[in-house]
Amino acid sequence: MKYKPADKRYEKMKYNRCGRSGLLLPAVSLGLWHNFGDVDDFETGRAIVRRAFDLGVTHFDLANNYGPPPGSAEKNFGKIFKQDLKLYRDELIISTKAGYLMWPGPYGEWGTRKYLLASLDQSLKRLGLDYVDIFYSHRFDPNTPLDETLSALESAVKQGKAIYAGISNYKPEQTTEAAKILRNLGTPCLIHQPRYSMFDRWVEDGLLDVLGKEGIGCICFSPLAQGLLTDKYLKGIPKDSRAAKSWGFLKREQITEAVEKKVAALNELAKKRGQSLAQMALAWVLRDKRVTTVLIGASKVKQLEQNVAALDNLHFADDELNQIEKILKGA
Repeated sequence: MKYKPADKRYEKMKYNRCGRSGLLLPAVSLGLWHNFGDVDDFETGRAIVRRAFDLGVTHFDLANNYGPPPGSAEKNFGKIFKQDLKLYRDELIISTKAGYLMWPGPYGEWGTRKYLLASLDQSLKRLGLDYVDIFYSHRFDPNTPLDETLSALESAVKQGKAIYAGISNYKPEQTTEAAKILRNLGTPCLIHQPRYSMFDRWVEDGLLDVLGKEGIGCICFSPLAQGLLTDKYLKGIPKDSRAAKSWGFLKREQITEAVEKKVAALNELAKKRGQSLAQMALAWVLRDKRVTTVLIGASKVKQLEQNVAALDNLHFADDELNQIEKILKGA
């Protein structure tokens, strides 16, 4: 049956301005880091993408190496786009990145013009697109001049292969320099994608201040700490969880007794707020006005729906924030 998106898809979603740009992004974006590779069920991923758009999620975030295997998430999203979303291209923000290993030899990773522009061409072929909305430098390259890396992003925009330029995993001082270079090139840095959650707060040590000062949007990945900040691990490690898989970044040994204790306490607080732990964790990241959107992953449609429902309660009382701080500090 031909897909027709929900008529009221824009009525409930919250849209935030991305830094000082004119672009609005949904407060919740869908990341395809996991669950969309060739190791995953295609029709499940397709159902998740369609339901996301029905809920007003207009931003779909990819990278050249997402899978596994690398490249397969872009390929699979390209199939979904062709089958279901092609008519709605102008309603979508589709992003991709380059920076991590994609092919052998000296030109298959990091931040050279050669690698970034070649990778973008490959990504566009896999996606079946003429352009992406955002093209990111996925990580800072210590061995390539920063102006070379960023000139590749500028070229991608000037060539019409991307609309906006972004950076990911850059430290505060690197971000400041990147913003200056891109501004001078005439292609301002639209957005920064860092990892941020209750369990990983490095962005609070200067990066969020830089983004606020420079007028750069912030899209946070792993806001649920790879699933730790959910009720999934309250009673051990489920067989279908990320920690149980042989691939991915969440390992069994990360789920320590101390982590379990914090998760359980946070879960009780979330219940008092009338939310799931995942919903509270997403709302907590979005509490900072410098955060434009959170990137969620989903392995089931129901999981996606529950996470988007975090937007129903974004308010925190001062005593709730204080309780969260005490729990996270182990007090």
